[in-house]
Amino acid sequence: MRSARTTVLVTAIGGGGVGEQVLKALRMAGGYRIVGCDIRPRCPQFALVNQAVTLPPANAPDYLDALLAVSLKLGVRAIFPGSELELRVISRARDAFEAAGLFLALNTPEVIEIGMNKVATAEFLAAHGFRPPRSLRVQALDDLVAVDWFPVILKPAAGGGGSRDCFIAQSRRELELVGEYLLAAGGEMMVQEYVGTPDEEYTVGVLHDMDGNFVNSIALRRLVQGQLHTRVRVANRTGRKELGEELVISSGVSHGYIGEFPDVTGPCERIAAALGARGPLNVQCRLMDGEVRVFEINPRFSGTTSIRAMVGFNEPDLLLRRHLLGEELEVRFRYQSALVLRSLTEDIVADRDAVDWRHV
Repeated sequence: MRSARTTVLVTAIGGGGVGEQVLKALRMAGGYRIVGCDIRPRCPQFALVNQAVTLPPANAPDYLDALLAVSLKLGVRAIFPGSELELRVISRARDAFEAAGLFLALNTPEVIEIGMNKVATAEFLAAHGFRPPRSLRVQALDDLVAVDWFPVILKPAAGGGGSRDCFIAQSRRELELVGEYLLAAGGEMMVQEYVGTPDEEYTVGVLHDMDGNFVNSIALRRLVQGQLHTRVRVANRTGRKELGEELVISSGVSHGYIGEFPDVTGPCERIAAALGARGPLNVQCRLMDGEVRVFEINPRFSGTTSIRAMVGFNEPDLLLRRHLLGEELEVRFRYQSALVLRSLTEDIVADRDAVDWRHV
């Protein structure tokens, strides 16, 4: 059973991202001593943890040394990366952390590399018969000549959590303008067919334990409404009425109807199995004419982790119970279906007792 000796560390708990979601889920589970880390000393989430620590950025040369030192000094048994950059950095050094006896709820390096590159994701899906939206890798403006379908979404090929730097183009002129902007920002990008409507957009979680055994799946049918939940919203000028009056890209702040949705979770389970997933996996998709069209796979915990925990699908707790506490998990355990809505909250942030990692 859990005890105060079960100490877990969560990074990037500020900023409203995945780290905060994992923190909320662990607090709902109860019984864990939580070390919360962020790069900012003024972080409202520091009030929610047992020990607050500031770390260097994940791309700093001393990041891994700092994270390992803090974990060992504070008796941490498990680490949950709260940002995609930290996920990648920690994954590449996983042998050192595991040799120190630390549990990492990380997917395999192969799944992480596929999921964190949208071009590789589309290629994997197509190669395994899952028919993703039409996609094109773009490394130069001349590559855009091959695009003869509209509307399309332009986005960075790698990264871009929360739909960052995603745009909709409805004409060749828009395609060229946005393409020039993204290419100038550096790195390759991807052009992807816009499919379906926001009324049938889902974020799907498929959970396996770290040995690859399937545990369960869950889906959130998004309500894409208002500034908090919408990244891009433009009038549909293409004449394609089946796409609706507006073309929408959702933000990383998701809410809506949560439940089993077997017509959606079933295909996503098959995708996770084909990938050989370990641990948490999220599939972003739209249901179009009864077919699941997947446009992203995120090999990590979700921005809806706390919503799932609210209805009895607590992924961080499940993995800790399985691999740290030695419990057997019930396959396809029951959880609640519900409508869960999100809104902004405010905090008066006083000086916290956060400790710089060098002084832990």
